[in-house]
Amino acid sequence: MKTELTRRSMLGGLGAGLGHLLFQKQLKAASLIAETGKPGKLDLSLTAMTSGILRISIAPSVATPPSQELGVLESPHEVTLHTGDADGAVRWGRYSIRVEEEPLRIIVMDAEQKVRQEIQFDTDSTAVRFRLGARPVFGLGEGLIGYDRRGTKDGMHNGQDTPELRTAGSRVPIPWVISPEGWGVFVGEPMGTFDLTGETGVVRSPVATSTRNVYVVLGETPAEVLRGYAELTGYPHLPPLWSLGYMQSHRTLASRDEVLGIAKTFREKKLPCDALIYLGTGFCPSGWNTGHGSFTFNADVFPDPAEMFRQFHEEHFKVVLHVVPPYDLHGKITDTNAAAHAPGDAAAYWAEHMPVEEVGVDGWWPDEGDLLPPDARLERNEMYWEGQIQAHPERRPFALHRNGYAGLQRYGWLWSGDIDARWKTLAAQVTVGINIGLCGIPYWGTDTGGFIPTKELTPELYLRWFQFSAFCPLFRSHGVAWKMRLPWGWDMGTPGPLEGAGAIGSWPAPQDLHNAHVEQICRKYLELRYQLLPYLYSTADQAHGTGMPLMRALWLAYPQDPKAETIGDQYLWGDHFLVAPVTEQSATQRTVYLPVGTWWDFWKNERTVGGAIVMREVDIETIPLYLRAGSIVPMGPVRQYATDTDEEPITLRIYPGTDGRFSLYEDDGISFRYLQGEFMRIECIWEDGPRKLTLECAEGTRLFPGKKMTIRAMDKGTNQVVTLNDRVTVIQL
Repeated sequence: MKTELTRRSMLGGLGAGLGHLLFQKQLKAASLIAETGKPGKLDLSLTAMTSGILRISIAPSVATPPSQELGVLESPHEVTLHTGDADGAVRWGRYSIRVEEEPLRIIVMDAEQKVRQEIQFDTDSTAVRFRLGARPVFGLGEGLIGYDRRGTKDGMHNGQDTPELRTAGSRVPIPWVISPEGWGVFVGEPMGTFDLTGETGVVRSPVATSTRNVYVVLGETPAEVLRGYAELTGYPHLPPLWSLGYMQSHRTLASRDEVLGIAKTFREKKLPCDALIYLGTGFCPSGWNTGHGSFTFNADVFPDPAEMFRQFHEEHFKVVLHVVPPYDLHGKITDTNAAAHAPGDAAAYWAEHMPVEEVGVDGWWPDEGDLLPPDARLERNEMYWEGQIQAHPERRPFALHRNGYAGLQRYGWLWSGDIDARWKTLAAQVTVGINIGLCGIPYWGTDTGGFIPTKELTPELYLRWFQFSAFCPLFRSHGVAWKMRLPWGWDMGTPGPLEGAGAIGSWPAPQDLHNAHVEQICRKYLELRYQLLPYLYSTADQAHGTGMPLMRALWLAYPQDPKAETIGDQYLWGDHFLVAPVTEQSATQRTVYLPVGTWWDFWKNERTVGGAIVMREVDIETIPLYLRAGSIVPMGPVRQYATDTDEEPITLRIYPGTDGRFSLYEDDGISFRYLQGEFMRIECIWEDGPRKLTLECAEGTRLFPGKKMTIRAMDKGTNQVVTLNDRVTVIQL
């Protein structure tokens, strides 16, 4: 069981994983070649980081521990070990390890002597090989085409300089692969080449090196492996509740009246929205500031920023601002030496943010960073976390990044970069989102509608993308021709400022810009998103505590289902929902694979038998949504913003058919006081046979006395209202 994170542990810097040494041996002089190209004395060390994480290190034979690994946190775990058994194996909990030389191989086996993983170091020291097994493999970060990574050869190059940018998005390489077989491998080679085209995986360093770290993560289930990866690189932060609401991005701005008018329109139309995001001047002719790198407000549109921010906050909007940090950024905001005042140092650079922080900004959107090396990317991610805490210790930070590395999940969110508005791009983004979740980064999303307009950007494509985004962690509309990204934007008669006309993208047909139906459908999914916030925030708490993503590959829940591991165009949304985005133009039906069991159609409230492919009819208003039998889904009232107070109680929807459970989590949604126990976690347990629901306050939780809930059994449609005054409440349905 993971110890509850403290704010300091979440801010923990990079460090060598401290574990328990299992085995150490000096290798033969001819075994490996050091940086000089000449044979040298090297030590092989096997270290148990936890009972499920093994570090394999090769380093020069000196009296220093293995080098610190980028992205890896210290490990405080106690592990029971013993070595030197008669069979020569090294014992590691429920596993055993055999070391062979010439070639150097480390073989990890379980109690049944089944090989779980095998790591081999080539004699020239430039390549590490690992066992791929017989099943698909996933991971490697963001920005690759395809679901299964088999057949991939990737140089781990960061940023938007990639041939697949317009479809797969910006490349955020993470040297981690995971298999449904119950293993994962993290290679300490952020600039290496991953080659998964053969029977074994191969990672080649760009230079000869005598120091290598490879981490093998094992578990009885894929969920255990993801938890192990979180132990290694850090658990996801718990975001502020508002960041799970809808965010509206703006580009070229005309005036103060326009800026305030859009915010006012959201509230007048009663279209839920939590955050207003403003691009900087530079990527558009008139943004919030005066240019790239500037923290001076553009007086033409923000003549009185403090007063405008006051009005935004009075209407319960958060404000997020776009920035382009310097490419030589380095260090930490806590630096106090003379270098801390030099250009490019994080302490000096963060100080430039402070006047805007004092005006009332609620979050940042640090763009670019493609040319930064991996350590600088992660330092920048960390700066926007620590800096905001330094400025406002009473609230959780928000930062939306385009670049990062393993460990980003501790600090912020990620979006997929400058993608095209095309159907094939929408389809590709589904698999991109699933794979980045399998790399430990749960808070991810896209530019809804695609960043660059093409001839394919029609009301239909925008709506299908909006529906998909409603079931992504980041629900945000952004792109060139930005007024079409407003929920009512397709009925304005204009796409907005034609920035980049003739040089970037295409513009919609005039007849498409008088479509009032788009707003109606956007409203439907906005309202559903806000109704599901209790479910979504509880799922974020689960990610914070276990490392499980919000968007989940089917095989995480069905690891023994060979069909599930081939499905990359649908996913689980938390524990209970199955989401099948519609990504084909003019679709009237959608093929959906339902794993074994009973499923409920969310829209029809009808049961369907799983273990088969079903053909679900769809219209422009519908994407297939299913719930597993036994699901317990908390739904709130329709709100205009995430923290909107409403006396209407949460409804727990029970979908009978088998036993089930759900952990409902609540706190104030903004501060770190949950770390001091100011939260409520209720374990909801459904017993299908006796039709009994038990609501039990989890250990450590503070009961909110008098809290009411409505309980609804979906097969009967009847409601019961209960009041939680005791630690355990039992309801018979």
